Amino acid sequence: MNTIKNTLFFVWEVSKIVLIALMIVIPIRVFVFQPFFVKGQSMEPNFHNNDYLIIDELSYRFRAPERGEVVVFKYPRNPSQRYIKRIIGLPDEIVEIQDNQIIIHKYLDTIILDESDYLPISINTSGTVKISLGEDEYFVMGDNRVASSDSRKWGALPEENIVGRVVLRPWPIAALAKIDAPEY
Repeated sequence: MNTIKNTLFFVWEVSKIVLIALMIVIPIRVFVFQPFFVKGQSMEPNFHNNDYLIIDELSYRFRAPERGEVVVFKYPRNPSQRYIKRIIGLPDEIVEIQDNQIIIHKYLDTIILDESDYLPISINTSGTVKISLGEDEYFVMGDNRVASSDSRKWGALPEENIVGRVVLRPWPIAALAKIDAPEY
C-alpha cells in the first residue's frame, strides 16, 4: 500500500513540474521566440540550407523593422509559406536597382546601399527595378541575389506579413552566431 502511495505522489510531483514547465515554455514559444529552418540557397553566403535559426517575434511590436535586418515572413503570394530575406527598403522609400547598385530615395535624400559588411564584392545585384513603397511596406532581398525570389520579382512585402527577425543561429554549432543588423 505504501508503494502505491509513493508512486502516486511521485507521478503527481512530476505532473506538476511538467505542467509548470509547459505554462512557461508554450507562451514563450508562441509569442516571443520561434525556431526556423532555412530551406534553399537564397540567403547564401550568410545562411545555408538547414541552418537552425531563432526568430524574435516580440521586438517588432515595440519598434519598426530596420534596414539590413534578416526577417522571416509569410510569403505574400502564399501566406502558408515562410521566407527568409534581408530588409533593403523601408516604408515610404523608393528602391531602385540599376547597374548592380541599390539606390534608396527618401524625400530629398539619395543613398547607394553599401552591402560590403555582409556580401562579398563578387555578388552582383542584377536587374532593373524601381519600386515606391507604401507606409507599411518593405523591400526585401535574399543575399544570394542570383537564386532569390524576392521583392524584385513579386513586389513589396506588407509589414503585417513579417513574423519576426532572426536573432540567433544555434545550429550548426560551428556557425553559432548572434545575428545583428549591419550598420550603413
